[in-house]
Amino acid sequence: MARAATAGTSKRILDVAERLVQTRGFNGFSYADIASALAVTKASLHYHFPTKATLGRQLIERYEASFIQALAEIDRAGGGAREKLRRYAKIYADVLRANRMCLCGMLAAEYATLPKPMRDEMRHFFDENERWLVAVLGEGRTAGSFRFTGEALDAARMIVGSFEGAMMLARSYGDVARFEAVADRVLAEL
Repeated sequence: MARAATAGTSKRILDVAERLVQTRGFNGFSYADIASALAVTKASLHYHFPTKATLGRQLIERYEASFIQALAEIDRAGGGAREKLRRYAKIYADVLRANRMCLCGMLAAEYATLPKPMRDEMRHFFDENERWLVAVLGEGRTAGSFRFTGEALDAARMIVGSFEGAMMLARSYGDVARFEAVADRVLAEL
């Protein structure tokens, strides 16, 4: 029973911290913000996550696992490569609709101030995105639905970079349609 309570508290802490990173950035919140939101002591937070860096690393690991699961669901749903990329873009748009940003996109903006283990995990998240995109782009090129020039990895990096940047600008305007217009254009260029 105590283990379940501990796991539940850890999840709640991660949930609040994720929301804070996605809305304020990693350097824009403290343990006091989380403690206040959950009505717990900062000591309780330190029990579950001894350092903010430990919390940050676990946040990224959890976010990546959830994102990889979403990519696997896109694969399971089937459809052609172009449809898979539309669903991929929808993940980003849905995050924006929730008035949040991609967790790792927010962290990338703070890269120079993050602890090394967090930087490594964040890059791993983007590497996994690129890996999945390369496979989908290759599938689309083989099927004749994509006619991009160059390597699939370069196209994957263009997609991730475009989507992350489009999220930032759409957020600054409070306009998800700005992101969707960029995503549609990027996908049309393939």
